[in-house]
Amino acid sequence: MKGRPESLWPLFGALQALDGVGPKTAQLLAALGVDKPRDLLFTLPYSGIDRHRRASINEVVLPAVATVEITVGPHFQPQSKGRPYRITVNDAKTSFQLVFFHARAEYLKKLLPEGARRVVSGKVELFDGVAQMTHPDHILALTEAEEMPLYEPVYPLTAGVTQKLMFKASRSALGMAPLLAEWIDPALKARESWPDWRVALSEAHAPESTADLSPHHPARQRLAYDEFFAHQLTLALARAVVRRGKGRVSAGDGRLRAKVLAALPYLPTAAQSRTIEEISADMAAEARMNRLLQGDVGSGKTLVALMALLRAVEAGGQGVMMAPTEILARQHFDGLRGLAAVAGVRIEILTGRDKGPERAAKLAALASGEIGVLVGTHAVFQKDVEFEDLRLAVIDEQHRFGVAQRMELGAKGQAVDVLVMTATPIPRSLALAQYGDMDVSVLDEKPPGRTPVQTALVSVDRMDEVIAKLRRAVAEGKQAYWVCPLVEESETSDMTAAEERFRRLRAALGEGVVGLVHGQLPPAAKDAAMAAFAKGETGVLVATTVIEVGVDVPYASIMVIERAESFGLAQLHQLRGRVGRGSAASTCLLMFQEPLSEGGRRRLQILRETEDGFRIAEEDLAMRGAGDVIGTAQSGLPRFRIADLERQAPLMQVAQTDARRLLQDDPRLESPRGTAARTLLWFMEQDKAIRLISVG
Repeated sequence: MKGRPESLWPLFGALQALDGVGPKTAQLLAALGVDKPRDLLFTLPYSGIDRHRRASINEVVLPAVATVEITVGPHFQPQSKGRPYRITVNDAKTSFQLVFFHARAEYLKKLLPEGARRVVSGKVELFDGVAQMTHPDHILALTEAEEMPLYEPVYPLTAGVTQKLMFKASRSALGMAPLLAEWIDPALKARESWPDWRVALSEAHAPESTADLSPHHPARQRLAYDEFFAHQLTLALARAVVRRGKGRVSAGDGRLRAKVLAALPYLPTAAQSRTIEEISADMAAEARMNRLLQGDVGSGKTLVALMALLRAVEAGGQGVMMAPTEILARQHFDGLRGLAAVAGVRIEILTGRDKGPERAAKLAALASGEIGVLVGTHAVFQKDVEFEDLRLAVIDEQHRFGVAQRMELGAKGQAVDVLVMTATPIPRSLALAQYGDMDVSVLDEKPPGRTPVQTALVSVDRMDEVIAKLRRAVAEGKQAYWVCPLVEESETSDMTAAEERFRRLRAALGEGVVGLVHGQLPPAAKDAAMAAFAKGETGVLVATTVIEVGVDVPYASIMVIERAESFGLAQLHQLRGRVGRGSAASTCLLMFQEPLSEGGRRRLQILRETEDGFRIAEEDLAMRGAGDVIGTAQSGLPRFRIADLERQAPLMQVAQTDARRLLQDDPRLESPRGTAARTLLWFMEQDKAIRLISVG
């Protein structure tokens, strides 16, 4: 496998090769994420300054930037230390002052000799009725003035780096950009009227008006597409490697699945049936399955997962289902146990809590194949956990597991099929960026018997009314969650802690009616509180967001979220999804504290308007940006420098289709366009992808 193409070497060399960049500046630029000339090409101007020449400053509305030709008048040196140096100048219609602080008189007399003609450009403001330009951005002789751009790009800066330096260095980097063969599909490029790569870079660095700074400008669109395309090509190569790795055909006879379906009190939804079919087809195929199952809260993912696990058992193998927390693993186990029993399949749970002989017995039963389905936390990753014949891994709440962990789990068996489930509806563009290596199934219907949840907004000031209503509801045998934002009283926060709220509700509703669960409780206490609530022994469960994902108590019909404005949209939607699981009418009370911020108010309004998780996710993306929606730290999202996932989402879809098509036609990227695409991968530092080609 050859290394990086020679034509790209200068762009990956030292920053000092650029005009105006010395060792010290090179260190400063690192703060902008600029380590080599290539990074400067990707650091685009974010705004611009109009430097068109005016006859007089009278032609602009002050304060404003003006560029005018002037005649230099008298100099007025400061009378005392700290006072400014002033020079009176005249343009075609009026006079104004140039003002300098800490100025050297000799330097200014040389730069602006009295009687000379100059072009000055800078911000003009009025002080005590006198127009002043303080420290002009440009002071040029008439002969030099032609070189100043009429619309000057404004770059992001960091301490010690000036606009002048960024301008000079980026021009120097543009000079290093080689002529490269085109990697974009010619028909797409023509349809979108995108410029060639080098032209696009030059145009993006030399905007001529505000319109040229928009992400929809052809030059910027093309450069964003290049980033998306390189990223999707990497994911498509990873997908191709997984698919080439011989999968195993897991074809069951359907007898176990038929038993479960016959025992269900309702028919699966059309979305469930379709998804079960898609997964069955994947498992029956030669290639390894790598599928994402996206379903909104309460769309019935568990049944779909069970059908896939039973298929693995029918084929003579085993299945594993993993959850990120012990609470969730137990929940899945409880949910699956009854149906697995109907099918006559042995199911067990393995968590970090299993110790000694009990653990040893489970491991032996797993290795001998007696256990058909194992449910667990990431404890199932441990070295001593061995399956007789693992065929399917189901991973719940994927965004807590990275791509590397997906691969690690796949290594537990021979060519294990992988099904990832997430209850967090992810906007399409993010799903593609994060899971572009996977095939996606979406559950977009709710099973019958689910009731819509009534959502209401209540001010925290009406707490007593809410507690009184709760007392009546509990007396009628209803159950409620009460979610608090923080665990213990902290001086810095006025949010009521879960423990404080628990004491107050216990006093109002009576001993034994209220349970408490939060992240800092010992696991056994947490389980006991959850179990008592699930059995209906307690009427109200006070909790922090531990219950956000997957907790299922069908009789709970009231959800109170305190200080709802402090939660994100997706989180609120997840919490609300904990009620409305049975046939009783359910309510969700969003308690907020005035004054609400604009964003807080908008979030609560969206929740009141819709229960559609995908619409909520799109709104969330629009309001917060991609990194925050899935939590940047563990998001697994690539860092794009030009592309904007929120505003250029449709491009991501095109890039995925295009990348998959190119690999289908040219799996080793050896055609002229394939070779150009390799150069793009080197340029975008997708070295991983290049290694994947050589694996193939």
